[in-house]
Amino acid sequence: MPVAKLTQAQRDSLAESLPGWALLADRDAIRKTYKFADFSAAWGFMSRVALLAEAQDHHPEWENVYNRVAITLTTHDAGGLSERDLRLASSIDRLG
Repeated sequence: MPVAKLTQAQRDSLAESLPGWALLADRDAIRKTYKFADFSAAWGFMSRVALLAEAQDHHPEWENVYNRVAITLTTHDAGGLSERDLRLASSIDRLG
């Protein structure tokens, strides 16, 4: 079953529904950077996100530099943002 891209109304409400997540200018994706006290705390967060991602069968693109974790979400099957991204972003925010 194909995955549908977000509607314009869903995109317009991103700032309200997912504070801190930003639409990327160069692709159909959202991104947020989390900062932690140190590397260990950042790594622990990434481990918890990995478990969420596996449970939702939707995996982030991410970068980790010391105490920062930057997460980018897009749905490759949809060719851009979908409800899967919103669901995972919301779940990640509840961890951070």
